[in-house]
Amino acid sequence: MSYTFDKYQKRKLISSYFSVVLSIALVLFLLGVLGLLIINAKKVADHFKEQVTVTIYLKDTAKDVEIKQLEKSLAMSDFVKSTNYVSKEKAADVLKSENGEDFMQFLGFNPLQNSIDLNLKADFVTTEKLEDISKDALSKNFVAEVSYDNDLVNLMNNNVKKISFWVLVLSAVFTLIAVLLINSSIRLSVYAKRFTIKTMQMVGATKRFIRKPFIFKSIRLGVIGAIIALVGLAVVVYYGNKTFPELEILKDQILIVSLFVAVFLLGIIITWFSTFLATSRFLNLKTDQLY
Repeated sequence: MSYTFDKYQKRKLISSYFSVVLSIALVLFLLGVLGLLIINAKKVADHFKEQVTVTIYLKDTAKDVEIKQLEKSLAMSDFVKSTNYVSKEKAADVLKSENGEDFMQFLGFNPLQNSIDLNLKADFVTTEKLEDISKDALSKNFVAEVSYDNDLVNLMNNNVKKISFWVLVLSAVFTLIAVLLINSSIRLSVYAKRFTIKTMQMVGATKRFIRKPFIFKSIRLGVIGAIIALVGLAVVVYYGNKTFPELEILKDQILIVSLFVAVFLLGIIITWFSTFLATSRFLNLKTDQLY
């Protein structure tokens, strides 16, 4: 009978440990994914900003030397990511393929202009910077017009600010939820041994001596849960980098390693802190309050 009861208790204890490890792993994994999203949020925003095209239209009187000098000076600028010269003939071919008809047959001439398409670096895709670029380009007598979608730029920048704010809010909320969930799991595992804690205290064991094995056990469970979470996070990073190569997720390796270390340490810190609080609570209770 005693053997059966001990076997039952052991099985129940293993089940309790498994649930704690699983809850820690899931919570840390979600926190890691959230951290990964925060790290790459700017990259995603920058990627879309850099798709905005600024088109500098050139007059027909513009000389080849002037065009090449302008293109070269723009390409060497700190704010330009890429430049692309589009001749009026090439622009006509593109328009013809898009519309499916040759508009020059009706007009008898090509009304389009030679142009230079610019893609700016993300930090410079602002209304103020675009106005400065336009003024500088228009100061040259062979530039006819500078065109870009200012409404789209404003909308994009406003949305980036809003998204960044709510991502930070969600991060704070999820971190709090994570701490509470792990704390609840640890408290339940300690609660199952509350009578053992009180018995040790009654025979003269110090609080530090009683806490020590519980804290070490919880830290081990936290480490196991953190390792499982990191394995899952590594899989997400691998497939994320493979699916979205333009984001270059693995480019900032220091940030990725820092995130992994932070998740690992978080698993240890939260389990240690939760176990300390849980054992302190039961140590401070009277025997009749344990029931």
